[in-house]
Amino acid sequence: MTMISVNQLEEARVALEAPLYADVAGDLEVSFEFFPPKTEKMEEQLWEAVRTLEPLAPSFVSVTYGAGGTTRERTHATVARIQRETSLAAAAHLTCVEATKAEIDQVAEEYWAAGVRHIVALRGDPPTQGKFVSHPGGYENAAALVAGLKRLHPFEVSVAAYPECHPDSTDIAADIDNLRAKLDAGATRAITQFFHEPDTFFRYRDKASAAGITAEIVPGIMPVTNFASVVRMSAMCGTDVPAWMARLFDGLEDHPAARQLVAATLAAELSRKLYAGGVKSLHFYTLNRAELAFAICHLLGVRAKPVSAAAAA
Repeated sequence: MTMISVNQLEEARVALEAPLYADVAGDLEVSFEFFPPKTEKMEEQLWEAVRTLEPLAPSFVSVTYGAGGTTRERTHATVARIQRETSLAAAAHLTCVEATKAEIDQVAEEYWAAGVRHIVALRGDPPTQGKFVSHPGGYENAAALVAGLKRLHPFEVSVAAYPECHPDSTDIAADIDNLRAKLDAGATRAITQFFHEPDTFFRYRDKASAAGITAEIVPGIMPVTNFASVVRMSAMCGTDVPAWMARLFDGLEDHPAARQLVAATLAAELSRKLYAGGVKSLHFYTLNRAELAFAICHLLGVRAKPVSAAAAA
């Protein structure tokens, strides 16, 4: 069990006695995830989100890589532009799917040449439903990919963690063994799959700690902008959707503004409880929309700075 410090007890007391977000210190590190746009309109939406969130001085922003490497060029173009045109540190997702080691290494080399120093290394999902099979001559899993990247250059590498167990893992112990293998291969931190209740994260953190894992495990926060979509995504990745959440979103299908307010409230409450439990880094899955992540960060005391100051932070 994780020991609770005196400072955490004091923080918990404040969280219970004070208005929920009163005087939160703003000592969080935050990061944001985007996906590469498919259309000109989506491109505009992405860049509006990037520019809105940039003044919050995130530790990094990441850009996803589609199943089967289907967004390879768009991911590279988006990451390279963020790195080139903003004050942000861009991190590129890279997977093992449908490519040889040489092909993946070439992508990594292109990122290094573009000034990208941070990779989010993932096994990845196959392009069609079914069990993952490593490509002939490819990296067999994320741990092997991490080791391969570290052989090429001194990349900072983040990996994925699964508080409710990856669907392909036999059990949580095997899942944590796999996390340890990725960290032992050279990864800096793990970022979790999204989850809906703080205890889900705390239980996982305790199990990882008991297994000897000392690296930072950063909670991934998914504000629920579309409940049906989150139910579908949760089912795909084995994430439990609590019954209380379904009740809260019931009847909001035709009320997008109200639904957004409820989504912001829930994600902010989850973030606040994680902070009270000693979490000092949060990673937001933005879905290329800035408003919810910006509002939650503001509630937690993370304030916008002039971009020139954000760049120096």
